[in-house]
Amino acid sequence: MANSVLGFTKINFTDNIPAAAKQKKSLFLTLGLIVGLILGLVLAIYFPVRELLKDVQRVRISANAVYTSGKNQDLEGVNNNLNQLKKDLNELDNSAERLNWISFFPLIGPYQRDSRHLISAAIYSVQALEESVNTIIPYADLLGLKGQSKFVAGTVDERIKTAIETIDKVIPNIDKIAAKLTLAQKEIEVVDFNRYPQKIGNREIRDRLVKGKELFSQTADLFVEAQPFLKKLPQILGVRESQRYLIIFQNDAELRATGGFMTAFAIFKVDKGKLTVERSDDIYKLDEAKKRQFPAPEKILTYHKDVKNYQLRDSNLSPDFVVSMNAFEKLLSDSDVDLGQYNGIIALDTHVLVETVKILGEFSIAGRSFGGELDARCDCPKVIYELEDYATRPVAYLREDRKGIIGTLLYQIMQRALGVSPSQYWGKLFQMFLSEAQQKHILFYFKDEEAQKGIESLNFAGRIKEFEGDYLHVNNVNFAGAKSNLFVENIAKLEINREGGEIINSLSLTYKNPAPASNCNLEAGQLCLNGILRNWLRIYVPLGSTLIEFTGSEQPTLSYEETGKTVFEGFLTIKPQGSAEVKVKYKLPKKLISQKPYTLLIQKQPGTDKDEFEVNFNKFHDKFILETDKTLIIP
Repeated sequence: MANSVLGFTKINFTDNIPAAAKQKKSLFLTLGLIVGLILGLVLAIYFPVRELLKDVQRVRISANAVYTSGKNQDLEGVNNNLNQLKKDLNELDNSAERLNWISFFPLIGPYQRDSRHLISAAIYSVQALEESVNTIIPYADLLGLKGQSKFVAGTVDERIKTAIETIDKVIPNIDKIAAKLTLAQKEIEVVDFNRYPQKIGNREIRDRLVKGKELFSQTADLFVEAQPFLKKLPQILGVRESQRYLIIFQNDAELRATGGFMTAFAIFKVDKGKLTVERSDDIYKLDEAKKRQFPAPEKILTYHKDVKNYQLRDSNLSPDFVVSMNAFEKLLSDSDVDLGQYNGIIALDTHVLVETVKILGEFSIAGRSFGGELDARCDCPKVIYELEDYATRPVAYLREDRKGIIGTLLYQIMQRALGVSPSQYWGKLFQMFLSEAQQKHILFYFKDEEAQKGIESLNFAGRIKEFEGDYLHVNNVNFAGAKSNLFVENIAKLEINREGGEIINSLSLTYKNPAPASNCNLEAGQLCLNGILRNWLRIYVPLGSTLIEFTGSEQPTLSYEETGKTVFEGFLTIKPQGSAEVKVKYKLPKKLISQKPYTLLIQKQPGTDKDEFEVNFNKFHDKFILETDKTLIIP
């Protein structure tokens, strides 16, 4: 059809195009539009993502620089690298913000939202770390770290007083650090790592993310829970009022429930950080001062050798340090023995002495040299042999204060440690102290409830823990066996099996004593170190567990409840150059059958060192030396 306009004829060519052609053209236009939109979308995502990945790489590099500085104990380096890391994280946050619009997409939206939460968590964590570094830097010299410090000048007492008073001033920073960690934890908690792939190629993804999330949560919780103790530090160190502490030396060569036979004690006074020894004595002198005697508890009468009375030195029967110290103090009170008021109890074993002497060097006391080198006479550190020789070898004359020598050694250690520039010893001693506390060679019990709550959160209090998953604590007590724990090797193997809808644990405990027997003829003045070990054994497992089989015990076995656990009890002897084995099979309570992932807490006995453990569950296998409490997460 043609139309006439101003004398010209207008022809409408579309009138001659078939309907199918129109549809085809419309389809091409639609497809073109869709392709254009997709291409635009891809480009809109590609360039910001490319920049985002570059920012991620920059953050990784700067974070690694912070980690390396921290590993090298270089606080100034950490501080400088933190500034770069903060800058890189802010750029990463800006890059991620440009992609906020894709958070509404159903498939990729959740991952974009996760990235924002994780970046925010990283920013809060860096802020917490920055606050921590700024808090610690003034103490760099005290802690043996690289950095500027104001504690290098002045007398020992002046340096300590300045340090303690400054601690009191920086305590408010703890709240700031905890607040940032809490914010970071909230951001991470929102992220569901279960939506991520198990693996990409051969690289584990999901499990690493889940474990990383759990580790961060545990660390943040630990710091927050430790706040009461950290805030009490000025009080503990006697900033305003002097504090008195009962120090108990536990000899782990004669292993007891809380780490060793309580062989000596001292009263230390702390006044503005300055330590003085008010009293140091043999634990036997404390028992001799008791005005009344009490019959020994059933366990001592059953397993100990020729012991009829309840003595202070034998009162640490519970594997829970606080429970044992409560029993010690009750017996002390009932016996009318007065040590005066003290603010807490600190127990340490021979491992602490050895590590301290390795740092400070050899000591000379009573004509003897106490060093950290290996002594061929016992295949143990020299300081251990000399202490045992001085304190336990019979002599033809009266030797006063035999075990009080430990207090003398502790006092000389304190004097040498504090009598030099902090940079020489204090840092090494501080780090050693933390390691020894983590390994339960040092245990704390404070009378102040808040301080005790904080020290328990740090796991420095020797408590038997509550735990929702599977649990194991093996506790050995040397009830007459000389100092055989110097030589006995302990090996534990736990097999976890699902059988007919139940979980059955099989535990084997092997004890080996490869050393020859000592000449224990005390009348001839011999030093009796290695004899037949009379070992009272208790195995703590989840409450509600049922004993199926217990072999290897030389006494009737028992099953009962204690400290919130089910306990399996037995007794065995281990001869020099001999071995013994115990096997225990038990069924776990039904509530643990469905737990996923499967969790197992193995709590270390205080005073033990180099005990071997092996755990097997389906395809899971782990073999390790139990140096601290260990939690296993089994997928």
